[in-house]
Amino acid sequence: MPTPSTSRPPRHRLLTAALTTVALLATVAVSACGGSADAGEGGSKLRIGYQRFGGLSLVKARGAAPDVEWSLFESGPALTEALKAGSVDIGQVGEAPPVFAAAGKIPFSIIGTSAPIPQGEAVLVKADRGYRTFADLKGKTVALNKGSNVHWLLVQLLKANNMTLKDIQVKYLKPAEGRPAFDGGQVDAWVIWDPYFALAEQPGVQVLADATGLASNREYVLAAPGAVDKRSDEIRAFLQRYREVTDWGIAHPDERASTLAPELKIPQDVTTRALARSARPLAPVTPAIGDELQAITDSFIALELIPGPVDLRSRVDDRFSAVFQ
Repeated sequence: MPTPSTSRPPRHRLLTAALTTVALLATVAVSACGGSADAGEGGSKLRIGYQRFGGLSLVKARGAAPDVEWSLFESGPALTEALKAGSVDIGQVGEAPPVFAAAGKIPFSIIGTSAPIPQGEAVLVKADRGYRTFADLKGKTVALNKGSNVHWLLVQLLKANNMTLKDIQVKYLKPAEGRPAFDGGQVDAWVIWDPYFALAEQPGVQVLADATGLASNREYVLAAPGAVDKRSDEIRAFLQRYREVTDWGIAHPDERASTLAPELKIPQDVTTRALARSARPLAPVTPAIGDELQAITDSFIALELIPGPVDLRSRVDDRFSAVFQ
């Protein structure tokens, strides 16, 4: 057995390297997935945009949909930009990206969702800073990815603590930028989602708050209107496989983690911890889901974070809901 060496890199450096690898892979995939709005028609493969930790990543890792083309994205806003460019037919995002995408006039339909995942996003702080509640961050710098699911969590936390955006200094950073800024003390708090959340859970890091009681943090399945209209049978078949793989993963958590860890390129114990709180069953879109998204949209408009009016309810398309029943 080899003896310990002082040259071995600390665990936090290994995990930071893993996070950087995730971001670099996402960047490569985004740069490679260009195409026209008609690229998904005429007998070509259905083009799926996924995030490395979302439910779709398990479908890819298991090879359950060999007849589709995969493109990796670091965040939901990047994926919705690919929808705008006509580079993907289906994609999976959190609850705020559809709001910002609709405000940006990006065409898409919302065809599926998940059960709530409030424990899958959180506000992280350094334990030695002495912060005990979110209100303690008044006047401090808070980092997050603009337009992502955690943007809505921030809005809700501010409201719950009788604060406004003027009470904190918001710094918009992508996940690969947020981690080093947080580790280096350049920001006081980092609002982030799994698996970046789980990667950052190191000694000395405190979870100040998660989304419990504040935000549903659902996953949403978005589809390009042209694909929905012209490739509905293919989409239905893909969603059926997605549902089956998701159900399998929930029923087999150990195998799910061992399957996903190599895909995520992060340690299996980190994968297991993140999945334990963030993997939830898929669910059909309903009028209530439309109402939930519209309430989020109206709040962002009221805060002048997006221009209005924006009608999210009209984006909900329930034609595939039977798959998720």
